[in-house]
Amino acid sequence: MRKLFALVLTLAVLFSAASAFADVKIAFSQIGQESDWRTANTDDITKAITSHPGWTFIYDDAQQKQENQIKALRNFITQNVDYILFTGVVSTGWDEVLKEVNEAEIPLLLIDRMPDCADKIEYEAAFGGDFVEEGRRQIAWVGEYLKAKGRGDEDVNVVIMEGTTGASAQTGRTEGNLAGLKAYPHLKLIAQQSGNFTRAEGQAVMESWLKSLEKIDVLIAQNDDMALGAIDAIKAAGKVPGKDIIIVGCDSVKAAFDAILAGDMNCTVECTPLYSKFVVDALEKLIAGEKLGKEIVHPAEGVFDTEGGIDLGTVTSQKAADVIASRVY
Repeated sequence: MRKLFALVLTLAVLFSAASAFADVKIAFSQIGQESDWRTANTDDITKAITSHPGWTFIYDDAQQKQENQIKALRNFITQNVDYILFTGVVSTGWDEVLKEVNEAEIPLLLIDRMPDCADKIEYEAAFGGDFVEEGRRQIAWVGEYLKAKGRGDEDVNVVIMEGTTGASAQTGRTEGNLAGLKAYPHLKLIAQQSGNFTRAEGQAVMESWLKSLEKIDVLIAQNDDMALGAIDAIKAAGKVPGKDIIIVGCDSVKAAFDAILAGDMNCTVECTPLYSKFVVDALEKLIAGEKLGKEIVHPAEGVFDTEGGIDLGTVTSQKAADVIASRVY
């Protein structure tokens, strides 16, 4: 009788644990698909959640428009979803709708970009890159690379191609870029302009700069897609990317590794889009009744270039050729 009771109790516990994950509706408001990074981020999270037993996934692509995201979030509330994953196209303008999410008592998880009202709303977890540090690393790589090549005292002209204006990735990386320049006085900033994180706009901005600026020595692109677009413009202008103009991107998508191996690009600073492990783990813990901290979780990230060995203080660059086979995005 005791064995039968123990068996029944064990089965009840197992059934309870399994049922805790059943019929859970998880909604994701994504900004769009403006880059290879964004596509990889969406695919990684979507695959993990749709393949999880008992979870239903509701996805909305905002096509880079804040008004579409606000509408989507309100639709999620109406649909009475259980959890909301949210990446904001810009940092500002979310106070009202995210308070509505809170009032509906739907747990909110912040992904990649943080809204500026994060300290005024309730959220369960946050995952994203350290954008300021990424921007600092871009400049530090250039400064230390030039030193290693015996050009540390040479004045060089730098242009910064920024991401979508107002996005936390743009504001953070710009802050890091500008802070980094203070440590390397021979790096002279001569222009900065948004390329909206897209390859097409990156190409257009570089075409304009090549016509209007006398000499560009270094391009800092706040994502790889803009850098790749700029490479097309540089080649069309009869210059050699990676040599005539040093090019540093950000995100470390596989296409950037290909460009580095081809000699068209010099360096890419990693910002991984692969958040599914963190997101699924957080959701499972929340569903089980656990509480998580409010601190932003930053995945470990590297810096990749042609030769490796550039010491940036917080990290040393790795040779792109040595790790390209492990790139999954």
